[in-house]
Amino acid sequence: MSRRITLKSIAIATLLFACSFVFGENRSILDLQQATELALQNNPDLAQMRARAQALAAIPSQVGTLPDPEISFSARNLPVDTFNTAQENMTQIGPGISQQFPFPGKLALREEAATFEAEAALDNVIEARWWLLRHVKHVWWQIFYLDHALQIVEDNQNLLRQFIQIARTKYEVGKGLQQDILLAQLELSNLLDQQLILRNTRQNTIAQLNTLLGQAANQVIELPHEVAEILPTVISEVALYQQAESYRALLASKRKSIDAAQVRLDLAKKDYYPDFNLGAYYGFRRDQPTGIDRDDFLTLNLSMRIPVFLDRKQAKAVDQRSSELLQQKYALDDEWNKVRTQISQSYNDFQRAKEQMVLFKSGIIPQARQTVASMLAGYQVSQVDFLNLIRSQIALLNHELKYWNAFTEANQALAQLAAAVGKEDIYE
Repeated sequence: MSRRITLKSIAIATLLFACSFVFGENRSILDLQQATELALQNNPDLAQMRARAQALAAIPSQVGTLPDPEISFSARNLPVDTFNTAQENMTQIGPGISQQFPFPGKLALREEAATFEAEAALDNVIEARWWLLRHVKHVWWQIFYLDHALQIVEDNQNLLRQFIQIARTKYEVGKGLQQDILLAQLELSNLLDQQLILRNTRQNTIAQLNTLLGQAANQVIELPHEVAEILPTVISEVALYQQAESYRALLASKRKSIDAAQVRLDLAKKDYYPDFNLGAYYGFRRDQPTGIDRDDFLTLNLSMRIPVFLDRKQAKAVDQRSSELLQQKYALDDEWNKVRTQISQSYNDFQRAKEQMVLFKSGIIPQARQTVASMLAGYQVSQVDFLNLIRSQIALLNHELKYWNAFTEANQALAQLAAAVGKEDIYE
């Protein structure tokens, strides 16, 4: 019997170890740094932005190079009655080559415009990276809040069960009311409903984070329960504006777009001038049947494209490029206004949430806990109404939820602020 118990214990221990190993692999703790690294590595949207930038980087050398030369082979002045190449003196058979030459400066302008567009695409990749980091941090902190909210709700459920037990004990000895038990049970049911909603919200938010991380939406994610609750001090709004003007990739991309539009305008003006085509053709002639030698011919050709429809074509192209340049300048002004708005809103949200944290942690929550303890002690000696006890506990629950919500919003505002500036180091 002793041996059977020992073997059974070993089997159970082995099974528990295997389960802990398997589930431990699936439920590894995902901190914020790991989440951002996974997103930068696996997010498909960011990957396609990189691929697009690489594709655009291959364009400048293509458009800045001369068109490929054309090689031809021709038979000229060939008599159709006999097709005899020795019959006529002017019959020639031979190769030719031609090359197009755009007006001087056009190729350089095309390459320069494509280079600016490629550089703008690289800036867009950086902007997409910041967008991704902001969203990952925002969702990660939302899950962090939901985890704490669920823990607070669960703790309050346990407290309410204790209240129900206290109310039932008082009712059984004739010192309490049945309505107190019913009231506590109702509030416990409300907490159970709130718990269901929070769990559902957490699952949906987990799916969002998994999408950003480039993995299956139902992938299990566990976050660390404790993080440092100390918030940094952010530099002034004016300093943030100055940093954004230098570091924000979106603004840099718009400036490159302006440069590209200016070059395209210069290129449109170059179209007033003709492009050239230079060709050379060599004609072989067969000797006459009588034995007389005939010299070969060399033909040189120079042609040019004449812009004869200036008012309907070239002039309209210049007008088009001028309007596109103006559009890009307005787009930069608009984005700069939006960036400053993002900075101001995020800055104000952070300062508000930070002040709320201090208020709840140092003032409201300790006072609410003291109130609950006092109410509970008073209810046990029948000096406090049960409804007031329940209300004080619900108020404490709401205050604790608001504290963690403020902490979450402060960190989300920091993520938004860093993305709006385009730089992580925004602290004093």
